[in-house]
Amino acid sequence: MSNLDLRPAPSLCGGTGRTGPVRDVQPGKQVPLGESTVVRRLLPNLGRRMVGAWCFVDHYGPDDIVGEPGMQVPPHPHMGLQTVSWLRQGEVLHRDSLGSLQTVRPRELGLMTSGRAIAHSEESPHGHGPFLHGAQLWVALPGEHRDTAPAFEHHTDLPVIDGGGLSATVVLGELAGATSPGTTYSPLVGADLTLAAGTDTRLPVDPDFEYAALTIAGESEVDGVRLGPGALLYLGCGRSELPLRSDSDSSLMLLGGEPFEEQIVMWWNFVGRTHDDIAQARSDWTTGSRFGTVHGYDGDRLTAPELPPGPLKPRGRER
Repeated sequence: MSNLDLRPAPSLCGGTGRTGPVRDVQPGKQVPLGESTVVRRLLPNLGRRMVGAWCFVDHYGPDDIVGEPGMQVPPHPHMGLQTVSWLRQGEVLHRDSLGSLQTVRPRELGLMTSGRAIAHSEESPHGHGPFLHGAQLWVALPGEHRDTAPAFEHHTDLPVIDGGGLSATVVLGELAGATSPGTTYSPLVGADLTLAAGTDTRLPVDPDFEYAALTIAGESEVDGVRLGPGALLYLGCGRSELPLRSDSDSSLMLLGGEPFEEQIVMWWNFVGRTHDDIAQARSDWTTGSRFGTVHGYDGDRLTAPELPPGPLKPRGRER
């Protein structure tokens, strides 16, 4: 998953501070991704840069890609983060500089830990299906793990919580006693929630976590707030349960985690702690060192954009 913006804005995220229960709806923005995909960028947004360790969220589709190339994201680098690929429809072929080659399908977890450095590409495979619908997310690695060895995981058997019209697939982390097999480096959760028509239930959550919800399909009510596609509802901390209801079939993603106490600088596809971290990563990608080579992609790798003229400066968790 890449940020293809040729003029990416630097963000310093993290820092201490907990927000009590809130209901803050924050709009996303339309961003082109690759040759033919437009995504709704929900995090970072105009009001918030992180939810727990989650620092980047794109939601795309459902897109009709009959006769189209679908997702085509050339080889690009990552540092200091994990990427989470989550599909509702379609397929995405993942390649990386470790030699991984894996097609990720609906309700399978594609989890890449960049650690100190990795490169990858993502594409809709030849003969792909008619629709593409899913989310791409990043998780910031805490300082003690940001130089860990890169890795790729593919999990097809994820835990599901059922009851009261709710079906929740635990994509990453832990929710209501169910734990994803995906590797995590900080306390967090990512879950895909499906609500049947007429659902009115309460989901147990961790009061020490901050949470946010985004709608994948249909409309639902989250803690009394009607939520449709294209927006993120920030919920803060302090809840032990989350009210959910829906008049029609709908689905959403729930993201949460302990507030990320470290400050991080996020620019292009890198997460670091200082301007020098980012500048060195950009230089290493440009010179062809450190990140390795992605083999088999039919096309050139991405060129890193120019750094901003001034140093990347700290800013807080909220804008």
